[in-house]
Formats: sequence, C-alpha cells, structure tokens
Amino acid sequence: MEARHIGVIGLGAMGGGMARSLRRAGHRVHVFDVRREAAEAFAAEGGVACTSLAELGAACDVVVSVVVNAAQTEAVLFGQADGPSLAASLKPGSVFVMCSTVDPNWSIALEARLAALGLLYIDAPISGGAAKAASGEMTMMTAATPEAYARAGDTLDAMAAKVYRLGDKAGAGSQVKIINQLLAGVHIAAAAEAMALGLRAGVDPASLYEVITHSAGNSWMFENRMAHVLAADYTPLSAVDIFVKDLGLVLDMARASKFPLPLSSTAHQMFMQASTAGFAKEDDSAVIKIFPGIELP
Repeated sequence: MEARHIGVIGLGAMGGGMARSLRRAGHRVHVFDVRREAAEAFAAEGGVACTSLAELGAACDVVVSVVVNAAQTEAVLFGQADGPSLAASLKPGSVFVMCSTVDPNWSIALEARLAALGLLYIDAPISGGAAKAASGEMTMMTAATPEAYARAGDTLDAMAAKVYRLGDKAGAGSQVKIINQLLAGVHIAAAAEAMALGLRAGVDPASLYEVITHSAGNSWMFENRMAHVLAADYTPLSAVDIFVKDLGLVLDMARASKFPLPLSSTAHQMFMQASTAGFAKEDDSAVIKIFPGIELP
C-alpha cells in the first residue's frame, strides 16, 4: 500500500484508534482536535499535530472526520470565520470521509455541496466501539461515487475490518447506520430494564450477568454495557446524549414516511429522561439510573 498524507479530525474514543490504525498501515497521519493535548500526544507517537484545520487540509488528500454530529461537521468544513476553512484549503480531487451519525438527507446534500467545490465525499458512519477502532477491526457503512472509492478505498480498509459499500452516492451509509442505532439504543434500554428488574427483585447482579451472558437473552449491548453497571463505571465511551441524538434521528427518518416505531420511541424517552435527570454526559448505560427503588452496585 502506498503511504499517503491522511488527516484525522477528532481524536475521541473512535477517532484516536482510527488515526493509530492508519499510522500502523504506514501512512503519514496529520491530526487536529480541539483538545490540543490529544493532538500533541498523537504527535509524540509519530503523527503530525496540526494547529488549524486549514493546515491539515492543505497537507492531506484524504481527510477523515470523526466528530459528533452534522453541526460539528459543518463547523469543521465551513465554520472558520477567522481564517481559511478546511473546505477552502483542500486541493481539488481531495476526499472528505464523514464518519458521524447524521440525517441521510443532510449527507446527500453535503456530497453535492462538496462536489461544487471540486471535492469528493464518502458517507461513512462507523460502528464497533473504541476497542475495535483501536485494533482496526471496526465496521464502516459507506456510500460514495466510484471515483471517491478509487481515491480513498485503501484508507477505509486500513481503519476497518468490514467496509460495506452500500451505494454509488451518499445516503445509504447513513441510512444503514441509523437502523443500526435503532437496534443499539433499544438493546441498551432493554438491557438496563432487565438488570434493573433483577436488582429490584434482589437477584445477585454478578450472577444475573453471568447467566444472561451465557443464555438466549444475551445481546452484545447487554454484555458490554451491563459490565459498566456492575463496575459502577459510567465514564462515557458513548454518552447518554448520543442516544438522545441518534434515536431522535431514527424517529425523524421514520416520521418522514409515517412509519411507526413504538420500541424506538420508548427507548428515546428513556434516554431523554436520563439526560434531564442529570446523566447526559455519563456513559449510555447510565440509562439504568431512571428506574426507581433500585440499589446500583
């Protein structure tokens, strides 16, 4: 694989691992994060810390954006009022890889907006968690033009074990990610409800966890998130407010075609309740805290 200059914006739970996967693949990785110390720590490992988005854009022909939402992506691309924006600094033919969970219609519009500037775009939401991002084993749900894939397909392959190519234009990647988030959010809410019922009934939580994770009722989310509850560790890998946002996008997508989603609606209300109760920035497993009369480990 030819070594390339690749930019990564956002060195959080997923972005940091993705940047390291690209560096392991032999690429020269330029990074930017609003937390300057995160970029400098990556530079100490052999990457390049950029002091501005424009500096990163000028140095790279592929830029991977791993920020929280559409608003932050807009700010990354177009939001610098005090200097050149990332979009303006990118060379014609450069590829912008968007990894956030967003409204598919917004993603479709962004592809057209970037095309008008001579830039290519890959709609590329991600899944798998921080550990899989760090090991290069995460999943990417992508949609893009053949030209964009030709220029940046090797970049995607360096970050993910599974790169699904779902269409030849933006939109399908974000649609599939939203459906994935429907299941993820409902599974976390159901896992929390089950554990809360066990706690209320007086079942030993460690024993309940052991049995469920070896029985038909198990899910990846139960196994992963209820381990956080047992450890009483609500350090946010994915925060409660992420699912307030993502399940909101699920419901928006369904509302457009008047499609009923009763389980998603209930799960969304559970995360909303947890958020307004003061747990917005805690790990999404903190949704269990909405249940009354339970004693958490």
